[in-house]
Amino acid sequence: MKGRAAFAAASSGFAGKVQFDGKSEVQEIQIAGDFAYCWNHLTLSVTPLPSGTPSRREGDILSIFRKEPDGRWVLCRDANMLTAV
Repeated sequence: MKGRAAFAAASSGFAGKVQFDGKSEVQEIQIAGDFAYCWNHLTLSVTPLPSGTPSRREGDILSIFRKEPDGRWVLCRDANMLTAV
């Protein structure tokens, strides 16, 4: 997937079919010039609607950010290591 529109298109099939609940715990943030990374531990529960059995995934996430010329920080890469628990 590349870009916000591609992510939205790929995710649209889940609308109204599942409920996502998550908890993120920041482990580390580092900034170096116009780049930064954030390491999180994520716990995610996905429940099929209207009354399905939830599945749970958990793992580490690494997100890389880039500072734009206007000063905004934007997500430029994201990787996760979620596994079923």
